[in-house]
Amino acid sequence: MYLIIHFFGRLDNFAHARVPISRMVPFLLYKIPYIIVQMLPPASLISVIILFSLMKKNNEIMALKASGMSALKLAQPILTTSLLLSAALFVFSEVVVPYTSSKSNEIWRIEVRKRKAGSYLGRSHIWYRGENCIYWIKRFENAKGLMHDPVFYFFDSSFRLTKKIDGRLAQWKNGIWVVRDGLLLERKKDGRYGASRFDAIDLRLPETPQTFVREEVKPEEMGYWELQQFARRLQRDGYNATRYFVDLEIKVSFCFVVFCMALVGIPVALNLKKGGAPLAVSIGVMLCFIYLVIIGVSRSLGIGGFLPPLLSAWLANGVFFFLGVYWMMHSN
Repeated sequence: MYLIIHFFGRLDNFAHARVPISRMVPFLLYKIPYIIVQMLPPASLISVIILFSLMKKNNEIMALKASGMSALKLAQPILTTSLLLSAALFVFSEVVVPYTSSKSNEIWRIEVRKRKAGSYLGRSHIWYRGENCIYWIKRFENAKGLMHDPVFYFFDSSFRLTKKIDGRLAQWKNGIWVVRDGLLLERKKDGRYGASRFDAIDLRLPETPQTFVREEVKPEEMGYWELQQFARRLQRDGYNATRYFVDLEIKVSFCFVVFCMALVGIPVALNLKKGGAPLAVSIGVMLCFIYLVIIGVSRSLGIGGFLPPLLSAWLANGVFFFLGVYWMMHSN
């Protein structure tokens, strides 16, 4: 169902870009591992609810309880299995999903969206911290190696400003940056600053045009450690990497949704008095929707800086964990 919806949702884009429909086959096949990761938690919840609802309907739960088995004892094999599934999901997300997702997104970006090999992050209003220097670039054109309205701040070892170059343009030419039509502010030996205008000045920096370009990569295209290094590098270079730190924590927390869903699903099936499996499944679908709302809101709050990345990623899991424990304690 996921693939069918995705197929018809992207069909117009492929047709408009004049990409052969046959290219949708690898595009959709590469999507399957990511779909498995996304659908395993709700599938686990619904399967647990159906299992215990059928056991309850056939009086198997009653027979087991009559023999002295508690609800927690009944749930133990399911919870153990869900923990193993969570670990397997993490490994699968690390090994398989980054490769297949990058291949699928590559088809979408290059062949359908007609972008060059890489769409770039931070082409406007770039702050970059180098060694004893900070650069600000209003707009950067990677193809031309051109900075618009750049400002270069240079500091000494005690972080005192030694030189500031404010230019209209800076162009990468023959291995150096040529800054044009700007103002040079430089500290003199007596500690005072002198200002002078210039038409062009050669600026030898260790940074090349590629230094100021960061390819925009989706979190599912990277493993945990790769995403961690990517986020830290963005932060070090002066970009806002909060979104990536939040998604980094979600990479781990999402795997344990399988355990939380199983923990919630068991008491839902055991405590339901009327309606049977259909009603229990409906409740399970509603719980999945509630989880998506919580994780969506908490992620947005994390990206916005209102919550720490760790808390924003684990908030939904925490709510469902304590809800499942509470319901399990009050199971008949």
